[in-house]
Order: sequence, then structure tokens, then C-alpha cells
Amino acid sequence: MLAHILSSLSDGKAEEIVQIDLRGKTAMGDYMVICSGRSSRQVAAMSEKLVDTLKSDFGRLAKTEGKDTGDWVLIDTGDVIVHIFRPEVREFYQLEKMWLPTDKAAKRTPVQN
Repeated sequence: MLAHILSSLSDGKAEEIVQIDLRGKTAMGDYMVICSGRSSRQVAAMSEKLVDTLKSDFGRLAKTEGKDTGDWVLIDTGDVIVHIFRPEVREFYQLEKMWLPTDKAAKRTPVQN
């Protein structure tokens, strides 16, 4: 499912996609994916497409929050937590700093599909 999520975000032109392995760190999920969209419209569109794809391809209903404003959308699939931000909102919250070691958070290494 993680590969499918990364592919969907990449197809939607998500920027700075970061994958964080949460296994052994928390019970909230196995992975966290953080990415940016250039506008509120793109953020909302990527989240809609991802939720629809997860439902049709995996039969998985994902919980979603924040789609109405499009600043930050949280998609909870159970195994993978996805955060889609507008760039300035992502910079403000800096989730990567909370979950990645400092050297990796500073680099924001893009995910290769």
C-alpha cells in the first residue's frame, strides 16, 4: 500500500515527498508520508484522488481531515498516515523534525518510486 500511496502522490505532482518509517516508534501506524502541493486546490485534489484510489484498489476507507480548507490534509489509512501540506504550512509545523533524525530532517531526501 505504501508504494501505491507514493505513486499516487507522485502522479499528482506532489513535491518534496518524505517517507518516515514509524515501526517500533509508535502504534499509530507503520509509515508516515509527508509532501507538499503548490496550492490549496492541488492539496485537496491530491488527497481526493488518493482516498478514491485506496477505496477502489484496496477497499480501504481512509479517514480524512482538513480537505475543506486545503492547507493541510491528513489521511489516515491505518497503516500509513499521509500529510499533504501547502509549503508554508508544512514549514510552520515541521513534522519531519519530530519524526526524523536531525540530519535526515535537514536534507528532506525525496522518495524514489
